Amino acid sequence: MTQEARSTAPSRKKTSPQTSKPDGRARVGNEPIFQHYQAAVLLLQQGKYEKALGMLEKLLPEAPMELQDRCRIYITTCRRQMEKNALSFETPEEHYDYAISLLNTGYYEEAREQFNAILTGHPGADYALYGLAVLEAITGHAQDCLTNLARAIELNPKNRLQARADNDFQSMVDDPRFTELLYPEIP
Repeated sequence: MTQEARSTAPSRKKTSPQTSKPDGRARVGNEPIFQHYQAAVLLLQQGKYEKALGMLEKLLPEAPMELQDRCRIYITTCRRQMEKNALSFETPEEHYDYAISLLNTGYYEEAREQFNAILTGHPGADYALYGLAVLEAITGHAQDCLTNLARAIELNPKNRLQARADNDFQSMVDDPRFTELLYPEIP
């Protein structure tokens, strides 16, 4: 084709799923992308994780770069929440192991929820109270740590010996209440 013929040939543009409408805004289907994103986040906040996940996955390939990272984070959050709701444990000890794994990987709020769930079903689970005490020590909540550890020791005195050797209580070593709890005076 000659130069002249190429310049007079009609040009065709490929359209992507993200289209610009006459108002100049990118859209998903008939909705502006940002409006679609806000609706998905609202569903996530309402605990409707499956619906939010579907919307975010649909939005992800069409979203501008500044929204893609947020979409990925929210997709991960939705999946994690859906998995958490699907968890079931045969024994409270198995549940405790899961809570400890959350604690060890730094998911403190999720670990706290799991320890509290164990205690809801098994109020005498000294190991769950001990786990909460460790969590509170790690997160800097001294009074909550002492309260949970005292109750764990009350239910099972062996927890006192374990706490003496547990490095997770390092932040509590200088607290005289902690020392008093672990080394009570013998009358």
